[in-house]
Amino acid sequence: MRIILIRHGKTRGNAEQRYIGVTDEPLCAEGIAGLKSIAYPHADRVISSPLKRCLQSAGIIYPGLCAEVFDGLREYDFGRFENKRFEDIEADAEYIKWLESGGRDEFPGGESETGFRLRCCGCFEDIIRHNTALSIAFVVHGGIIMALLEKYAGIPFYSRPIKNGEFVCMETDGEGSLVLLS
Repeated sequence: MRIILIRHGKTRGNAEQRYIGVTDEPLCAEGIAGLKSIAYPHADRVISSPLKRCLQSAGIIYPGLCAEVFDGLREYDFGRFENKRFEDIEADAEYIKWLESGGRDEFPGGESETGFRLRCCGCFEDIIRHNTALSIAFVVHGGIIMALLEKYAGIPFYSRPIKNGEFVCMETDGEGSLVLLS
């Protein structure tokens, strides 16, 4: 089975370099144009986060397929840092503490790293376990893709940021493991 992990197109918050997790904003014009300029691999099935930016992206990339929505694939909840730019919070003691933890501490008022990883990786595994399609596209968030790449390809979470509209492909190896293709 081929698995395509696609980060949604750009939103206004992304363009402004804000922490956009649970904020449910649509794609901006630049994001729509960016998605339309990329040739994405074929998919027999499309899976999406429930947030607008992913659903819109799925509809643009795979207009002939109806995206199946899974709540477990929503982005990290950044809590008090949600919708903020670095410049807005760089002097915040809780933000400094979070940075010093290497991004491992829980976001104040948000989600813990462990909870996030268990949620998104567990959801992904359930979908894959029950999948019969030959190719499946996941139109999700950068954090989800980085968590999946860390768990299944051994790529440290913050070492491979995924840009808006970017995709990576994986395949099952016949033994139940995943192999990164690109």
